Amino acid sequence: MGLHSGLVPYTACMSSAPPPPPEITRSSRHDDTVVATGSWRVQSLIASTNIAQLQQRLAQEQGSGWDLSGICDLDHLGAQLLWHAWGKKRPAQLTMAPQHEAIFQRIEEAGALQMPTQAQVRPNTATAFAQLFHALTEHVLGFITLIGQLSVDLLQFARAPLRGPWKEISSNIFHTGYQALAVTALVGLLIGVVLSYLSAQQLHLFGGDIYLVNILGMSIIRELGPLLAAILVAGRSGSANTAQLGVMRVNEELDAMLVMGMPHGFRLVMPKVLALALAMPLLVIWTDAVALVGGMLAAKAELGLSPTYFLKKLPSAVPLANYWIGLGKGLVFGCLIGLVACHFGLRIKPDTESLGHGTTWSVVCAITAVIIADALFAVMFSDYGY
Repeated sequence: MGLHSGLVPYTACMSSAPPPPPEITRSSRHDDTVVATGSWRVQSLIASTNIAQLQQRLAQEQGSGWDLSGICDLDHLGAQLLWHAWGKKRPAQLTMAPQHEAIFQRIEEAGALQMPTQAQVRPNTATAFAQLFHALTEHVLGFITLIGQLSVDLLQFARAPLRGPWKEISSNIFHTGYQALAVTALVGLLIGVVLSYLSAQQLHLFGGDIYLVNILGMSIIRELGPLLAAILVAGRSGSANTAQLGVMRVNEELDAMLVMGMPHGFRLVMPKVLALALAMPLLVIWTDAVALVGGMLAAKAELGLSPTYFLKKLPSAVPLANYWIGLGKGLVFGCLIGLVACHFGLRIKPDTESLGHGTTWSVVCAITAVIIADALFAVMFSDYGY
């Protein structure tokens, strides 16, 4: 007996004549015994009959005993057909040639194998809190490390400015600053119009129309202008920076940079943070100006205040300190957005799911950080600018 490719042929069929087809009959001596004869190899099964019809017939021929001694040739396909007809277990009475015992033994052993099941861990409040605390601690330490690396890169850039990544900085200023002028102008104009209309309706009830300039100037220059510009830039440019670093991670470009000796911080993180730090104050000025124009037009339409009066009254209504506070907010907000975007971008794993997850969290955390920083500004500079 030989073994070739998992087949165990029976020598009784090894002759020049074609092998007999597979057949199923009832025993003449025992009606409860099913007799299988012929060749049950794949070639004979395909050539002689339809396998689906043979399976249907096997399902119909149920008995407590099976006689396979008449099978002259058998391989794994024929054995599998019989095994499934038996319900994946040996019948009570089974007769077969010794040559075929090894095939059914392997099938029986393979059916007993089971994949190891993972232990189901029940959700626990303490475990969930510990995992959340660990993840938060990891992000805080990573963010602090990124700030330290940025400080080292800035010092290196200050020592040798001619070797700095000027092209990268210029490109990031163009993408994060110039290309954001349209959306910040649109949102600033609409916010100025809405704020002016709502304030004018309330001031007109008390005869305080002239104080509309004070409300618009203080709210836009000190608070809404920097905050709106930062939120828009966080959603637009922050997500773009995170996605860019994530795609570089997926394409293994970050690993290639390290192999070539190009540090990520000096070539990727520092240009993005510097570009946002330079562009954000300019965007704040642009957003403030457009929002004030919108408020001025709405004041003319609602209260009849002339643009000339509005422009003359604005310098005295809004002290210069508020203007500098707004620019300082823009600088801090730009650094925060750049750092958060790069932090999440460098932590993305090389798969698309992590890319989408990291980009989403980047935008959420950047906006949250901007709002927290704005609240700190309000507390620290509460005695200035009034």
